[in-house]
Amino acid sequence: MTRILPILGLAAAGFLCIAADTSLVDKAFGNTILQTYPDGRTGELWLAPGGTYTAQGRRHDPSNGRWKLKGGKICFKQISPRPILPITICKAMPMGKVGASWSDTAVTGEKIQVKLVMGHVTGPH
Repeated sequence: MTRILPILGLAAAGFLCIAADTSLVDKAFGNTILQTYPDGRTGELWLAPGGTYTAQGRRHDPSNGRWKLKGGKICFKQISPRPILPITICKAMPMGKVGASWSDTAVTGEKIQVKLVMGHVTGPH
């Protein structure tokens, strides 16, 4: 089974459907987008200014790829591990700043909590 954007609490979970705000993308640089699943495990996503990301899923599975803003959304394309289906996942970007949090739904259908936290951190697994 392929791991598609294990962040992804973000895309494997998605951002809330709110208008894109590039300043939130800028605020994510150097910080962590933390997704907390119902079982308490977390996944982390780190965006880099050059359009790349690294992530760690709730099962400690690392991934990386590229992101870009497109049509008011942030889109992710996983590079490694190589997905079975080369797809791009686009989600609306929430507005906010470090400390902002929101509810979302993971690709698995689970309800998750997402938060932009200061620094490059990993949550409890």
